[in-house]
Amino acid sequence: MMILLLYVVVFVVAFFAVKYFSSRFGQVKDYTSLKTVTFGDESAVTPNRAASIISVLTIFLIWGAFTGSKLTPIHVPGPFVGETSFSYTAINAAGATDDATVSIVVYRLGQDVSPPEIAPGDGFARNNSAKIGAWRSKLIKAKNNDEGGKEQGYQIVAVNGVPIEVGMPVEIADGDVSLTAKGSLNFTPSKGLQIEPIWMPAPEAVWSRFVEILGQGYQGITLADHLGWSLIRVVAGFVAGSVVGIPLGYAMGLSGWFRGWFDPIVEFMRPVPPLALIPLVIIWFGIGETGKIILLFLAALWIMTIAARAGVSGVNITKVHAAYSLGASKRQVLRHVIVPNSLPEIFTGARVAMGVCWGTVVAAELVAAEKGAGKMIVAASKFQLTDIVIMGIILIGVIGFGIDILMRMAEKKLVPWKGK
Repeated sequence: MMILLLYVVVFVVAFFAVKYFSSRFGQVKDYTSLKTVTFGDESAVTPNRAASIISVLTIFLIWGAFTGSKLTPIHVPGPFVGETSFSYTAINAAGATDDATVSIVVYRLGQDVSPPEIAPGDGFARNNSAKIGAWRSKLIKAKNNDEGGKEQGYQIVAVNGVPIEVGMPVEIADGDVSLTAKGSLNFTPSKGLQIEPIWMPAPEAVWSRFVEILGQGYQGITLADHLGWSLIRVVAGFVAGSVVGIPLGYAMGLSGWFRGWFDPIVEFMRPVPPLALIPLVIIWFGIGETGKIILLFLAALWIMTIAARAGVSGVNITKVHAAYSLGASKRQVLRHVIVPNSLPEIFTGARVAMGVCWGTVVAAELVAAEKGAGKMIVAASKFQLTDIVIMGIILIGVIGFGIDILMRMAEKKLVPWKGK
C-alpha cells in the first residue's frame, strides 16, 4: 500500500513539474500544435517522452529503495542488523525472582556469524545468547538454560521490567519479545519497510543472475534457447490465429449469414481465458508442441476476429457509397475501401493479441515443456529463486515491448493514413 501511495505521489508531482517546465521553456512546433481542437482527437495524443523516462526511473528507484539496492541513493528503513539485548525476569518454584540477559546478534542472511560470548551470571536465571537472521525470529528457551526452569511453578513474568503474558508481546528497542504457550521467549527483530530478498531481490541481484544464466544457462539449457523457443511458439500461435481470425472477422463484418453463424461462438469463447483451456488442450492434442501452439492460437484467434470485424464495421459508409457511385465492384470496394480503412483496427488487435500470447506462453509451457522462458520461470519458482523469476518476467516484457515497437513501425509504414 505504501509503495502504491508513493508511486501515485511521484506521478502527480512529476505531472505538474513537467507541465510547468514545458510551458515555460519548451513550446513544441509541429503538426499537432497547429490544431485548434485536440481533446478527443486520438492522432493528437503522442507519448510524452519525459513522462516515459520519469516513469521508468520511478519504478527502478522504488524497487531499489524497498530492497536496499546499492544502485539507488535513497532507501526506506531496513531490517535491524547488529547486536542487541534484553533482560527478563523469572520466578522459580520457590517463589524467588531473578533477572537474566539475552544477548543477540542479528545478521544478514548468507553471513556466517557466531552468537555473542557471555558469562552465565549469578542466580538461577542464567544469561543466554543467540544469533538470528534478519527478517526471521528466534525461539529462546530460557527455562532450559535456567536452573530449575523445568520445575513446576517456574515462569517468566517480565521483559525489560514490563509484564509479559501469552498473546501480549513486549516491544524493545530493536524488535519485540513474545511469550509462547509453553513458556519460552520468541524474539523478532525489527523488519523495517524493506522487502525480504526471497520475495523481492534487489536490481543488482537480478542482473547478476542474468549474467550468470547468460553464460552458463539454466538447467543445462542456454538462455537463448529458452527465449527462442518461447518466441517461436508465440509467433506460430499468433500467425495461425491471424490467418484464421482476420478472414473470419471480414466475413462476419460483410455477411449477415457469417455473422449470425459465428457470432455466438466468438462471443462465447472471447471471455474464456486461455488458461481454462489447458486441460482440454492436453486431452485433445497431447503435451507436445502442437498443444502449446494450439493454446496460443486460441488466445490470438478471437482477438483478431473481433478486431477485423470492428475494422469493417467502422468503415465510413460515405466512402463505400462514393466508391459504388464511381462504378466500383464489390471486389474493388473490398480492396480499395474496406481493407485500407480496417487495417488500423487490425493492427491494434494484433498488438493486443501478441501481448495476450506472451502472457499465455508461460501457461502454455507448463504443459511438459523442456525449454522456454515460461518453463524457466516455473522451474525457478519451485525453488523460490525469485531473482530468476523476475529476470524471466523482465525478459518476456522487454521482448514483448520490442515486438510491439516493430509492429508500430510496420503500422506507420503500411497504414500511414491512420488518424488522418
